[in-house]
Amino acid sequence: MNSFPRIFSGTANPELAAEIASKLNVTLGKIELKKFADGELYANFLEKVRGEDLFLIQPTCFPQNDNLMELLIMIDAAQRASAGKITAVLPYFGYAKQDRKVGDREPITAKLVANLLKAAGASRVLLVDLHSDQIQAFFEIQADFLYAAPVLVEYFRKKNIPNLVVVTPDVGGLRRARAYAERLGAELAVVDKRRPRQNEAEVMNVIGDVEGKNCLILDDEINTGGTIVNAANALKARGAHDIYLCCIHPVFAGDCVRKLQDSPAKEVVVTNTIPVPSAKRFPKLKILSVAGILAEAITSLHTNSSLSELLKKQLNKP
Repeated sequence: MNSFPRIFSGTANPELAAEIASKLNVTLGKIELKKFADGELYANFLEKVRGEDLFLIQPTCFPQNDNLMELLIMIDAAQRASAGKITAVLPYFGYAKQDRKVGDREPITAKLVANLLKAAGASRVLLVDLHSDQIQAFFEIQADFLYAAPVLVEYFRKKNIPNLVVVTPDVGGLRRARAYAERLGAELAVVDKRRPRQNEAEVMNVIGDVEGKNCLILDDEINTGGTIVNAANALKARGAHDIYLCCIHPVFAGDCVRKLQDSPAKEVVVTNTIPVPSAKRFPKLKILSVAGILAEAITSLHTNSSLSELLKKQLNKP
């Protein structure tokens, strides 16, 4: 096995993969990825990988089905080429919101995808900010979970925003918001809402003092933008001053970009776990990189050293 990790990228986020490789001072591995005329996907490693420690970078973002299938095919190709270890690096884990049954005959797709990664031949997975912690239990192979907190906290700490309140747009994100608030020396508030139907959110109440305060609304992802923009409007109606929107995963589905641009937010801060194409970029948007965190984690996994020092920087560690 080489003394350095072998990094290969799928087509979902090659810019992030290239940045990770640069931080590790390695070159991206050569792999042929293409789609046949009938839509089927193809992968072929163009260099020797026998016995090597491979890291396949591929967030399963839009188009989710193509990106997931491409990753599975890459894993299968690596296994059949006799790779030593195969780590699937998913900066964004698609299908994660379906992590439990709500209706009687619904699937649990987060568990299904975890099973597929194992069945394809992945030795382990590396993920960033899962939608819910319970998904950690779905993996039957080695799994390591990272958080973008160090990158986001450092950014807002440098801004030195006075009278800051960290706000979670739903009760489910309370733990994350409390951890960020502690690190930023900020107060905490909660937007209590109910969701009448999928991809629609109705704000009900704001718990906490936001009048005259600067607010940072934090969520794991911004999908259609309804939840976080409704929260911003509710805070503004209750006398909040400057409002910042922040998430780890910029899904930006539907007319989300228009909602964000038209919202009362002063700035929208995201990471590059999902690529944001130029057509979806707007003046308020700020993109931060998680390449450094992923590069550190890959180094630790490759050298079989402890991740504890890195994890101490993460969201739920002391």
